[in-house]
Amino acid sequence: MKKGFFIVLMSFFMNLSFAQIGIHIGVKAGINFADLYNNSTLSTNQYNGYMIGGYIGPKTKKFFGYRSELILSRQGYNYQTSTNTGKVNLDYLLLPQLLTFNFHKRIQLHLGGQAAFLLNTGIDSTGNSSNGSLIDYFKRFDFGVVGGGEIIPFAGFFLGARINLSLNNVSFGGTRPNYIPGVNAKNNVVQVYTGWRF
Repeated sequence: MKKGFFIVLMSFFMNLSFAQIGIHIGVKAGINFADLYNNSTLSTNQYNGYMIGGYIGPKTKKFFGYRSELILSRQGYNYQTSTNTGKVNLDYLLLPQLLTFNFHKRIQLHLGGQAAFLLNTGIDSTGNSSNGSLIDYFKRFDFGVVGGGEIIPFAGFFLGARINLSLNNVSFGGTRPNYIPGVNAKNNVVQVYTGWRF
């Protein structure tokens, strides 16, 4: 009981402090529905991952605004080849920079660009060709476009959805395992999330 009261009290003072300096800070978490697009060399389908992060931006007093985000995103793809099936995990640090369009304080649309840095990779495979480090086959830096929106049912709480389309190839060319996509494949991620704005 005391712990819950303390959390509510801290949340109140954080809201008050951020309101006084005219910025919003938000935290959020959700589910990723990821795959590859522009891919003709590997049979893939939807991969379910997760995302967690936060953002900072000025208080939304006008129609136009902006915000910067920092997100840890687990995405990737499920695949099938002639010899095995499995899933490849791709862990990214995402840095979206967004324009916001505010409607009646309850609806906000987002549009912008995104840089991404590959932190880690992994594979869960039925075959025997999955040994060794995968990260050397994938590009460490990615970039793309972002679009989505949020609804705010009541003060602080929000629900959102977003699509991230990569413009950079996910992997390098050359010799690689048969479950690594061709150089024309790109990340395609839909995020559904919820969060709290201070």
